[in-house]
Amino acid sequence: MIDQKPDASNTPLMYNGLMPQEEMLEIGKKQKKLIIGIPKEDHNYEKRVSLTPEAVEVLINNGHDVLIESGAGDGANYSNKDYSEHGAFIIETRKQVLGADIILKIAPFDDDIENLKGNQVVFSSLHVNQQSQDYIKKLMNKKATCVAYEYIRNEFDCYPVMQSMSSISGNAAVMIAAELLSNTSGGKGIILGGISGITPTEVVIIGAGTAAEFAARAALGMGAFVKVFDTSVQKLEQLQRNIGFRLHTSIFHPQVLMRTLKSADVLIGAVVLLDSGPRFFVTEEMVMNMKKGSVIVDLGVDQGGCIETSEYRSLLEPTYKKHGVIHYCVPNVPSRVARTASIAISNIISPVMIEMGSMGGIKPLLKVKHGVRQGVYIYNGILTNEYIGNRFDIPFKDIDLLMAAF
Repeated sequence: MIDQKPDASNTPLMYNGLMPQEEMLEIGKKQKKLIIGIPKEDHNYEKRVSLTPEAVEVLINNGHDVLIESGAGDGANYSNKDYSEHGAFIIETRKQVLGADIILKIAPFDDDIENLKGNQVVFSSLHVNQQSQDYIKKLMNKKATCVAYEYIRNEFDCYPVMQSMSSISGNAAVMIAAELLSNTSGGKGIILGGISGITPTEVVIIGAGTAAEFAARAALGMGAFVKVFDTSVQKLEQLQRNIGFRLHTSIFHPQVLMRTLKSADVLIGAVVLLDSGPRFFVTEEMVMNMKKGSVIVDLGVDQGGCIETSEYRSLLEPTYKKHGVIHYCVPNVPSRVARTASIAISNIISPVMIEMGSMGGIKPLLKVKHGVRQGVYIYNGILTNEYIGNRFDIPFKDIDLLMAAF
């Protein structure tokens, strides 16, 4: 009998188990503990908060730390106790919160950029048309990686934060208009809706997206007569199908819109124009021909608005009159219902935080998650957004190319 060396084909399992084996290293995810800071907003202008106490508890249970500046949840009626009971650290010093590895903020920064320690990840709204070149360059100098809520996409290539905020804004716009039409707000003294024997209120909506759909639903539910204008027949058809109720729709034409606005009681701007070309659907001349005491709510004012007479205002002084028409032009309408809006944002952002931790940080997350990557406008201090670069004359680089290089 010839002696043979044992091999994998004729060696018993027990023998194989005792033989020295190559170490098998797991190739894949590497859990990283995140230190997340949530600074307090200026509640005169912004009342929402990025994470609810329930979301904080989930993050804590996944091994992360959450630093909450004292009073950060007050605007949404979440107390310090609510957060501490769910595992958050309540911090009195704002600078300490801004020293966290990841900052979750709702509004863009005011004067806090200097307090950032640098090389951090910052999630916040951007409101690009309200920002300056100096603002962008300050964030770049901090070598920050900045993600705008409004630019984040999901697996369906939709904008989840924008969609959720738009649905809230659409509903809120009708409630705002209803209040502004009353005598107490200086309006015409009419009720938004229909009463037997009285001609129903006329509501005109510019746009056929998410905000427009929810505004139309709310107005129709109150008994108003609704007319919707858009440049796309497909969007109008989709809106009609989604609502499932016959309403007046029309392709945008200046002369048709001019005639319609003469009898309108409420005009809701629910479309955003970012590209070059005509900036407004509704001109000042159209507004001048509207009935005195009628109401305009421009939901796109943070991106420049779609109505020529719109002026950027805050929650402290949200309304003004121009040509006898009451205007409501606030960029953060969802902040009026801060708790609902905070829950909606938290439901979107908290899973992103959990994935970031499980994947080992922002870099591996961005490599895998195309939707979050599209939300990045600064990566490690490098501008990656073409629109911002062109607007402020700052050199930019494609985020996909950067991710391949890093």
